[in-house]
Amino acid sequence: MSEKKPFVLRIDSEKLKALEKWAADEFRSTNGQIEYILDQALRKSGRWKSRSEKIKNGE
Repeated sequence: MSEKKPFVLRIDSEKLKALEKWAADEFRSTNGQIEYILDQALRKSGRWKSRSEKIKNGE
C-alpha cells in the first residue's frame, strides 16, 4: 500500500458541509470521501490507473 501524505485543504464551509453529508450518506469519513472523489476524477481523466490495471498492462 502506498504511503499517505497529509496536507492542508482550505475549503468553503458550505462545500465542506455538503461533502460531510455526502460522505455520511455513503458511510465514509470525510477524508475517505475526498479520496474517493479524487480517485474517480483521476481515473476518468486517464491520469491514474489502479494497481490491477497496471499489472494487467505489464507496467
